[in-house]
Amino acid sequence: MTAQQVQTTAVNAPEQVQVVPSGAALGAEIRGVDLSQPVPEATRELMRKAWADHLVLVWRGQHLPDEAFLAAAGVFGIPKEPAARKYEVAGGYKIGGKRVPLHPHLSLISNLDEEGRSVRDNGGLGSYEVVWHSDNSYVAVPPAGSMLYSVVIPKSGGGGDTWFNNQYQAYDDLPADLKAAIKGRTQIHDASRNSAGVLRPTVKMPTKPEEVPGPAHPLVRIHPVTGKPALYLGRRRDWPSNYIVGMSNEESEALLDRLWAHATQEKYAWKHVWQVGDVVLWDNRCAMHYRSEVDASQPRVMHRTVINGEAVIPG
Repeated sequence: MTAQQVQTTAVNAPEQVQVVPSGAALGAEIRGVDLSQPVPEATRELMRKAWADHLVLVWRGQHLPDEAFLAAAGVFGIPKEPAARKYEVAGGYKIGGKRVPLHPHLSLISNLDEEGRSVRDNGGLGSYEVVWHSDNSYVAVPPAGSMLYSVVIPKSGGGGDTWFNNQYQAYDDLPADLKAAIKGRTQIHDASRNSAGVLRPTVKMPTKPEEVPGPAHPLVRIHPVTGKPALYLGRRRDWPSNYIVGMSNEESEALLDRLWAHATQEKYAWKHVWQVGDVVLWDNRCAMHYRSEVDASQPRVMHRTVINGEAVIPG
């Protein structure tokens, strides 16, 4: 075997991999892996275990063309078309433009307008703060995970830091009366607005709970890999939005107020500060995420894909 062959064999070998926990309630950095190169099965298994253990994984300093990015996501499942794409296309956005990429499994998360200028409002997330949520909870089979790759990050602050939180721990710590109150309960997950509260193209703004579009999912779900229960709140917009099935509006709002206040406590969270070349993968089945406001005078461009999920298992 030549020296070049030895070097090729060693790339992404499992013995080179380090899993470095964040020290917070969730999150770990994966070191010693170049996601642009082939990843052997032993290393894939190691990273999948790290994902199950830590909920959020980070790889720094990556350089990924679109196909390599999708291949990296494919280590953890099958990339799928994001749910928002159909709304964007129905709303007249051009496929292959600055909002909707050609590849159906990719989406662009940016604060650019159609002319490529950084702006506050571009009809999507733009530069806005993005409230706590789980991706695509408003579809019947939500994605198992999301992967985000940073291409352009503001150079001096205002980069849109992202927080993640651990909904296993949030469920475990629920007071007994709250656990009893949500046992067997489902809620409707609002599909009318995106995570920045912007009404989706072609969708009518609901004026009462009965008009809120979206599926019913259990408030507690069982993770199909770990078998552990987690709170599953999805997202919550200004009323009328998510509501608990079978409760009066007042009862539903009061219970959701308590659940959201509990689930978003700082002790369950960890913050990621973005650098160019970061890849972050999170588990939508047991973690939520939040983004701080972006400096609208500086461009921020991310590539995202979501990983095919499975029917939600009630807890």
